[in-house]
Amino acid sequence: MSISSIASLASAITPIASAGASATSASNASDFSSILKSAINQVESSHVSANTSVQNFLSGENSEIHSTVLATQKAELQFELFMQARNKAVSAYQEIMKMQL
Repeated sequence: MSISSIASLASAITPIASAGASATSASNASDFSSILKSAINQVESSHVSANTSVQNFLSGENSEIHSTVLATQKAELQFELFMQARNKAVSAYQEIMKMQL
């Protein structure tokens, strides 16, 4: 097999590989965005639940302080975990942007 035939095969493979990579990256981007949206919605719903629990306790509807404290602690921990994951993702992005090609 000669060099010219290998070069022609390589040029034929490149568009196919790049088309597959763009389709894969598009599906990965949509997967990542759906995971991110889900995480944000979960943290938000936990925050709303904690606020509702506090309001119910303050209005006298719920006399159990421990359930109120547990709801607020759960919301706080979920928010802190989400922030740490965000910080790690931003840090990884910054490291990738520092790489020289």
